[in-house]
Amino acid sequence: MGSSINLADVNLFEPGAPWSVFKRLREVEPLHWSEEVAPNHGFWSVTRYHDIVSILRDPATFTSERFTNLEEVDAEQEEARRSLLETDGARHRALRRLLQGQFTPAAVARYETFLRGLTATTLDNAFAKGEFDFVKDVAADFPINVLAQLLDVPAEDNRQLIEWGNRMIGFDDPEHADILLSDPDSEKYRLVPFRSPAALEVFAYGDALAKERRGKNGSDLISVLVNGEMSDGVPLTERDFHTNFLLLVVAGNETTRHTITHTMINLIEHPNQLARLQEDPDLIPWAVEEFLRFASPVYHFRRTATKDVELHGDTVKKGEKIVTWFASGNRDGAFFDNPDSFDVTRTPNEHMTFGRSGPHMCLGNALARIELRVMFEDLISRIDSMDIVGKVDYLRSNFVHGIKRMPVKVHLR
Repeated sequence: MGSSINLADVNLFEPGAPWSVFKRLREVEPLHWSEEVAPNHGFWSVTRYHDIVSILRDPATFTSERFTNLEEVDAEQEEARRSLLETDGARHRALRRLLQGQFTPAAVARYETFLRGLTATTLDNAFAKGEFDFVKDVAADFPINVLAQLLDVPAEDNRQLIEWGNRMIGFDDPEHADILLSDPDSEKYRLVPFRSPAALEVFAYGDALAKERRGKNGSDLISVLVNGEMSDGVPLTERDFHTNFLLLVVAGNETTRHTITHTMINLIEHPNQLARLQEDPDLIPWAVEEFLRFASPVYHFRRTATKDVELHGDTVKKGEKIVTWFASGNRDGAFFDNPDSFDVTRTPNEHMTFGRSGPHMCLGNALARIELRVMFEDLISRIDSMDIVGKVDYLRSNFVHGIKRMPVKVHLR
């Protein structure tokens, strides 16, 4: 079976998540090898919930320092492109501490009034059209406005922020990428994240903001990055600012956008669950956990073995890549009852959309939760139903479970 499934093949993901493939691997080949095109050397995949958790909790054996996407990078690229995601140990803890004060549940709760006003405006504008692209008019518009608040940048920059995110995350999608990751011309950009020219534009944008805020007492994320003290005593370099500012631009927009879109699809396809939430809106804060589990907006993150490890009868050798498929773990029947059922009353619901556990658990999880709760409390209260009226276009990616377009027609109460 190993030769019949290749999770490196992005075509496998073009119609959306290959749930049946993940299920087959969990059942028959929980440690699976996928070949890759040179210069990459292939990777191991783990698809069962408990295996994924074990790997995430053991950064000494399965490090992020060798990078977390499938692309294999050399020492020069590591030095140039390293962000919070690609650090372990003391440096990782110091970077998290620098930023985490902006993302605690108490900190993000301060945005609820703003979020409610933003949600109302977003939905007013979209619903007035009757038929619209849910991604463009709702899912993309909402989180990017939140990011603009966190960065303290003008709302007129929102479209540019979205475009940058699309161009970088869409590195395997010809519609979005300036240069495909597989294109030899991408070698010109080997020292910037995703090998994307857009990264250089993001760096320049961040530099201009940093220049005006350095030495001042602002509380926005840019001010925190340029003025905060590192707990490990190692100052933030220009490279550190570049890569971590870029991470905020991408992470603060992409995943929440796709979770909102997937959740709307799931409510459309499960009208009984929509009706349940309309009858009992108090369920929505807990239903958010099922929204996140069923959406699985990030397919995977990679680790690299620091020593030989025996797993499921095979040996993962030192230096080999091992990929944790969060999307598969979220549908593991050994952990979740009826895992392919969308159940807004599911409890408990210890999904792994945010990484589940370990030092790299998503820093912005509380913000994502409040964004989803506020959005769907308002949206669900307004609609009778919503229909998909055209093709749903998925991002060509085996990294982000993304949706580019979803034409809908809304029927209001």
